[in-house]
Amino acid sequence: MKKRGLGVGSMFYGIGYGFNRPDIGAAHVEVAEDGTATLFTGVCDLGQGIQTLLAQIVGTELGMPISAIRVVDADTGSTPDSGPTSGSRATFVQGQAVRNASLDVKARLFEMAGRMMGVAPDDLEVADGQVRARLAPERHVSVVKVVDEMHKQGKRCIGWGWQDITTKDVDPLTSQGDAYQTFGWATQLAEVEVDTDTGFVQVTRLVSATDAGRAINPVGVEGQVQGGAVMGLGYALYEQHVVEQGRARTGSLAFYLVPTPLDVPEIECLIVEVPDPNGPYGAKGVSEPATIPTTPAILNAIYDAVGVRVRTTPATPERIFDLLREQDTQSATVESPSVG
Repeated sequence: MKKRGLGVGSMFYGIGYGFNRPDIGAAHVEVAEDGTATLFTGVCDLGQGIQTLLAQIVGTELGMPISAIRVVDADTGSTPDSGPTSGSRATFVQGQAVRNASLDVKARLFEMAGRMMGVAPDDLEVADGQVRARLAPERHVSVVKVVDEMHKQGKRCIGWGWQDITTKDVDPLTSQGDAYQTFGWATQLAEVEVDTDTGFVQVTRLVSATDAGRAINPVGVEGQVQGGAVMGLGYALYEQHVVEQGRARTGSLAFYLVPTPLDVPEIECLIVEVPDPNGPYGAKGVSEPATIPTTPAILNAIYDAVGVRVRTTPATPERIFDLLREQDTQSATVESPSVG
């Protein structure tokens, strides 16, 4: 017999390191004579798409298409230290550092363009490779000409950016204080189908509502949420690394199971936007917040379906089968008390 159930899991998660640990990002952006820009950032892209997001920030501030922006990342010889890609901090910390660097180089660009045009820098804007006067857009000069003039004067069109979210008021003895500058929030709903004859669980649907602060790249956020949910699904039902007396007994991926495309259900992503004043345009990280609530949502759904509480992951068919048999035994004992 197959039974269906629904479960909900919610979480909140500190973005970055917190608890007085240094949490700093740095970047610099340089505009070349051909009108393109190069971003130097120490944060590395692990496949989450941070290169694209950071290039979007540069392009937004400098009025350039993303195709005109080159990203140099994680090069110890040329990029500033930006901290590791962990703690869901890359967008929140490094994104703001990159925005600050972009604003800095734009200010230098406007300073020179203003001199060339006889317009105050505060009255300028940049788009489509042209620096224009806001109130008189017919007055303009190309970015290429501005950078060329800077080079003739021995100046580089380069800007520097820095972001520090280190919390400094946590008591080391009590751990009381503002542990993190901001938090991520997420809630997920899981729908499962449990086969009571075998203990096999099939997740048929996942719905995830994730606080992204502001989604700079909505498609990227959705990809992060889907990937995180699949990781949580694997943790809930499949992945198990057995260690006995300090030795790994799970010898290969033939025994360490991960979800396949056939195991992944429909995943509905709801992006909640509550801008954070400390993130770039209000954005926050969503990586780990998208993973954490999945497992409790699935385990709660199993309980809703068949009434057994799984307390050890993964919830393998064998474990659920044993719990169901134990439940049947207890029910039989209650219904047929011994007669003394």
